Amino acid sequence: MIIVVAVNSSRTPNQLSAFAVTAPGLEPICAAELERLQISAIVEPGGVAWTGDLTSIARANLWLRTASRVIVRVAEFRARTFFELERHAKRIAWERFVSPGTPVEFRVTCRKSKLYHSGAVVQRFIEAMVRHVGEVEATHVADEEEGSTNRRQLFVVRFLHDLCTVSVDSSGPLLHLRGYRQAVAKAPLRETLAAATLLGSGWWGTSSLVDPMCGSGTIPIEAALIARRMAPGRRREFSFLEWPESTRDAWARLTTDADNQVLPASPVSITGADRDEGAISAARANAERAGVARDVTFERQALSALSPDEGSGLIATNPPYGHRIGEADRLRNLYAQLGNVVRAKRPRWDVVLLSADPMLERHTGLALDEVLRTRNGGIAVRLMKHVAG
Repeated sequence: MIIVVAVNSSRTPNQLSAFAVTAPGLEPICAAELERLQISAIVEPGGVAWTGDLTSIARANLWLRTASRVIVRVAEFRARTFFELERHAKRIAWERFVSPGTPVEFRVTCRKSKLYHSGAVVQRFIEAMVRHVGEVEATHVADEEEGSTNRRQLFVVRFLHDLCTVSVDSSGPLLHLRGYRQAVAKAPLRETLAAATLLGSGWWGTSSLVDPMCGSGTIPIEAALIARRMAPGRRREFSFLEWPESTRDAWARLTTDADNQVLPASPVSITGADRDEGAISAARANAERAGVARDVTFERQALSALSPDEGSGLIATNPPYGHRIGEADRLRNLYAQLGNVVRAKRPRWDVVLLSADPMLERHTGLALDEVLRTRNGGIAVRLMKHVAG
């Protein structure tokens, strides 16, 4: 039996099958973000799915802090021959996403399928697209380039056990590329994971926050964006804005509404500290570009110099993981010092940290519970939280 699911499969013609792609483990946090946008979604491996109109796609791109990109599932069908592939490719409503002359990029993977030659698969899709919209400038790429900023409309095609899924990207460059992080320290933390660290701990900008090992400032900057209710995509361009059904007026209304929600200043204290002067300089420059320089206090200081505070708040940080030879002793001392500083100077503060080593976690002496598991730079990490007693 042949399965065909087209983009118009809903009874409402303008409904789209959307999917927010996330890093593994971040799906529930992304789903909670969509719920705050009044978008009802379903958690699936690798992301969150929903059915909605183009406005829901636009709002997701504008507001999601933990998603990597937002795609629309265009079609799904079985094909074991090129004849079957051509027949189904012709049924796809390419004209909803591509105008004549649009630069297009196909990324194709074929696994455990009769049709295994990705180049030949791409050629059939290009021919079908041309029949719908006229000439297009199309290329075939094997892998996604990290930090790619090309302006081509991306289509992702996956063949697995002869089942073909075709998706169109609505985001363009990956969503963690907010535009502010041009200066980086060693081992920079991706913006989406920094946001997940905060949101996964339950922090939404209602209590003071400190990152005592802030590096180039990603966690404090993301915290300031959250606290001031600043949409992370408000100054970006997105692929869906070039779709024939999209209008700049509709996008302008969404961004104007987002700007109207921005608070004039952070309602809570946000601090980033690091012993490296270069890291602090980078953090200040990044905060300036993000528009939150006045909302974050950056200080050059060692972890042990964290000031006492009898109030409450959140310490959120991404300490070194210790994957280099010879680092074990130094990091054991660092993690132990973190625990000592918390107990001595911030006893009523919660702590959330990203960790790749349970042994190092134990050296903090803090009661840490796992919030989620994900990956950072190819390293398996856990988000761990300590709730002050």
